[in-house]
Amino acid sequence: MDTIAVILKAPEGLVLSRLSLTPPGDEDIVVAVEWSGISTGTERLLWSGRMPHFPGMGYPLVPGYESVGRVIAAGPSAGRAPGERVFVPGARCFGDVRGLFGGAAARLVVPGRRTTPIGEAIGAEGVLLALAATAWHAMHAPNAAPPDLIVGHGALGRLLARIALLAGATPVVWERDVTRHAGAEGYVVLDPDRDERRDYRSIYDVSGDAGILDALVQRLAPGGEIVLAGFYADRIGFAFAPAFMREARIRIAAEWQEPDLAAVRALILDGRLSLAGLVTHRESATRAPEAYARAFTDPACLKMVLDWRECS
Repeated sequence: MDTIAVILKAPEGLVLSRLSLTPPGDEDIVVAVEWSGISTGTERLLWSGRMPHFPGMGYPLVPGYESVGRVIAAGPSAGRAPGERVFVPGARCFGDVRGLFGGAAARLVVPGRRTTPIGEAIGAEGVLLALAATAWHAMHAPNAAPPDLIVGHGALGRLLARIALLAGATPVVWERDVTRHAGAEGYVVLDPDRDERRDYRSIYDVSGDAGILDALVQRLAPGGEIVLAGFYADRIGFAFAPAFMREARIRIAAEWQEPDLAAVRALILDGRLSLAGLVTHRESATRAPEAYARAFTDPACLKMVLDWRECS
């Protein structure tokens, strides 16, 4: 069995190619992918060659951890049934080609327990489950407060704002790009230069800007917390004296866990958390090189989705 997949052969060296798939076992399912999302955080770093090294890192690789598709075969111990629509957070089924994170392919072999059934009500927007779980995880650490200020109005920033509203908060969102100011419902989006506040108790940064901490510390209330909820390629540093004077706390939000995914799935299925307006661009998977380039260079693109339904 084989599949068409996106392969990053080297930084900015992205191609579509056919790869052999690992044969499925008793606990595995085979998924016919319908849609996969392109991450403008980690995948951009893989694409540009700026991803910090970690175990398993290297090229060639299949990117992608935001896939939605149909189960077309299931092992006797897989816990899934053919016909189910599931969310797949990546796969490692491509032999010698690394799966980092392995979701951008027309077919995937993956343990059934790693997938999440999402039902028929969620279509292509289901690729956003990982981002929604990331936002939920950042806000639900022990003793965490919802954000007063969110830095960045991309897809993750908007999901943070929507989840904060559900928690009863009324966040302010900073965004310098005026093309991204639209789409706010229930909260305010400002250019940071127009905001004079210096009493934010909880600031969540999703900008990915490693040099932003000094500016955020200046806006922090005494004893307040800055949450780094994006992904940063460069070393992060800050001036000690201003942070000392404010007795600032800095927290790093790690990768989402299964309970986070379950929580946001329930909110979405109940209609409490909307994914509307976040998928702004769609392309056939046959145009993957152009789609990846646009996702990483067009500020109007909040989330690019590849459509795999015509690939086999």
